[in-house]
Amino acid sequence: MEVKDLKPELLWRCFDEITKVPRPSCHEEQIREYLLNFAKEHNIEVHTDECGNVVMRKPASKGHENAPGVVLQAHMDMVCEKNADVEHDFMKDPIQTYIDGDWVKAKGTTLGADNGIGVAAALAVMTDPTLVHGPVEALFTINEEIGLEGAQNLGADMIRGKMLLNLDSEDDGEIFVGCAGGIDTTAVFEYKRSLSPENFIFLRVNVSGLLGGHSGSDINLGRANANKLIARFIWECSQLWDIEVAEFNGGNLRNAIPREAWAVFGVHSDHEQAVVRHLNRFSAEIVNEYKAVEPSIKLTIERTEKPDYCIDSDTSLRLVRAIYSAPHGVYSMSADLEGLVETSTNLAAVKMIDGNKIRVTTSQRSSVESRKKDIAGQVEAHFQLAGAEVSHSDGYPGWAPNMQSPIMKISAEAYEELFGVKPAIKAIHAGLECGLFLTKYPDLDMVSFGPTMTGVHSPDEKILIPTVDKFWQHLCRVLEKVAKA
Repeated sequence: MEVKDLKPELLWRCFDEITKVPRPSCHEEQIREYLLNFAKEHNIEVHTDECGNVVMRKPASKGHENAPGVVLQAHMDMVCEKNADVEHDFMKDPIQTYIDGDWVKAKGTTLGADNGIGVAAALAVMTDPTLVHGPVEALFTINEEIGLEGAQNLGADMIRGKMLLNLDSEDDGEIFVGCAGGIDTTAVFEYKRSLSPENFIFLRVNVSGLLGGHSGSDINLGRANANKLIARFIWECSQLWDIEVAEFNGGNLRNAIPREAWAVFGVHSDHEQAVVRHLNRFSAEIVNEYKAVEPSIKLTIERTEKPDYCIDSDTSLRLVRAIYSAPHGVYSMSADLEGLVETSTNLAAVKMIDGNKIRVTTSQRSSVESRKKDIAGQVEAHFQLAGAEVSHSDGYPGWAPNMQSPIMKISAEAYEELFGVKPAIKAIHAGLECGLFLTKYPDLDMVSFGPTMTGVHSPDEKILIPTVDKFWQHLCRVLEKVAKA
């Protein structure tokens, strides 16, 4: 069976088509064209704004023209992560999906169910003639995964509905009514090139096999950070031998816990075997430390070609110390909602750029605005002490829960009617676009829900097939209850 043959057929067929359209963050041209052509093919009213967001409008079903308008919202872009041994060009190649038992997965890459399944559900609503609903809009935003650009710049007249269903959550049986705000902090080290020393051999150390995951929803799981493991090993080596660092690269995206990292460093040829033995001991320690959460962790070391130049000793020492000691993970838990991470930070990526610079990217989240600023300030101060130039993104606001929300009540009732259990009402530590929508449309009443997904923002991303049918039933029942209210 192929993905397009799953039930509900209309939704899965739309999702299957979406997986064939390249849509990396900041490169939504092809998916936008697909959406515009979809609207034209199905004779759906469609509009875009200057930012590149797309909205489709569908009239109410007969007899429900005066019902409140509902906006179905999803984002066009996807996180593009792949395993190191996989050849895949996210700008050209379709996602290779397959069915594994009750799950849909991708072959060595992110699946893009975040948020392709939300886009597919909205398109299915727009084309299903059997549904009962009031006026419906489908809003598709750009660049959610890197800076929430579409929500930040949403046109002031793009949507008309007073209720919004964000289709970007990842847990069946849970309805989200709040989320964390976030801000990115970037530290740049500028270095001088120094000639590689005579009598030094150079080694490449690699960390791979980590689970990674979403830096919001998975940050509390205690998973390893590849950047910090590399820095920890090099720092330990620097306490035993004179070393010279030539390269350091790890992680990719601000909102993904880094799964892979590597570095090249030199040591006097007399110490080569001692360094290899130290890596073996270090690897055994790390495997033991993370045995409960990282079953496939792998650390390797091998001789590599001697580079002409290294990072100057002063900068490399400051860099390694800074990455090793940088905060990462949960900073504090919420005192208001049990089990909710309140504040966290993710040491996301280390990249060598522009010939003589090293960029360290971090991402901070909090459901308390002052705490968000505080953790960003602590990260800034940390890297300032290491001599880096530090800057922050504009950030985005959180979404404060409204426990009197009418659409929350309708959504909860709809789920219980369908499945006989009350859904959990929650806030999420991950960032959603809802807080930004309120800055443009302050009267919006919003909830977020979706099917069960795991491993998002990593090549382990997968979606649980039975929950997609429940998600579809729930969405249709919410629309019907709003229409008949």
